[in-house]
Amino acid sequence: MSQIVLSPNRRPLGKSEFQVSPLAWGMWRFAGDDVAAAQARCEAALAAGINFFDTADIYGPDNDEPFGASEALLGRVFKAAPGLRSQIVLASKGGISMGVPYDSSPAYLVAAIDASLSRLGVDRIDLWQIHRPDMLTHPADVAATLDAQVRAGKIGAVGVSNFTVAQTSALKKHLKSPLVSTQPEFSVLALQPLLDGTLDWAMKHGLAVLGWSPLGQGRLGDGDPRPGRKQAEDDRVVRVKAALGAHGQSFGVSIAATAYAWVLAHPAGITPIVGSQNPARIAEAADAFKVTFTRAQ
Repeated sequence: MSQIVLSPNRRPLGKSEFQVSPLAWGMWRFAGDDVAAAQARCEAALAAGINFFDTADIYGPDNDEPFGASEALLGRVFKAAPGLRSQIVLASKGGISMGVPYDSSPAYLVAAIDASLSRLGVDRIDLWQIHRPDMLTHPADVAATLDAQVRAGKIGAVGVSNFTVAQTSALKKHLKSPLVSTQPEFSVLALQPLLDGTLDWAMKHGLAVLGWSPLGQGRLGDGDPRPGRKQAEDDRVVRVKAALGAHGQSFGVSIAATAYAWVLAHPAGITPIVGSQNPARIAEAADAFKVTFTRAQ
């Protein structure tokens, strides 16, 4: 028998200059007007050992707020507490234009990055990711645009989100800058990256993998993240939660922490993106490192 032991130590973000925590904090639900409360959430993530923050320009409308609201709130936090910016590796995403298909045209990408920089009140976004693939823009044009943004110092590194292996490979072929990360949905309830080559390709090419919705869109945590919506627990969810609960109980941790640990245990070194906006639940995510897994030789 051998044990898989999880480490909280920071590690390289793919082939980039950045050292990041094995957990990231996602800001899809980072909302509201209370800057002090928002700052407290950021500080809770840092206190839990998380220095990797992931936002996007599209975060806002799902919370009944304007496009860019999550970035703008984080920008207000940086203004109120200037020392926070230097403590984090800041990731954002763009390429979604409201009301139209995904847009990675050169003009749109440049405008989107400039707008994010302005909302955030920063000179550089450490990791900038294309949020969804645009089928109508050639990857060579996308690559040339992103390379120019790296040279201009506006972004530190390039990543993709929700791309297939083929789409990721096509973009990588044309990029001069390293493609450092890919962000698929991944959890014990969303296993497609195990089966479609995403994780294998990432390991082959040295990409970091950021797993969004590691709690199965809230089904393995404290409920559906979208206010007013509930998800029925089908038999599979019930069985998975029971198995996670039984394993986590032996380490004194929650189902959610065990679900994060399950993602962390994959040899691709996947970074689960913790989505909770509750400081106590953000802190609880670090319990994932108390969990070990065993397997027969």
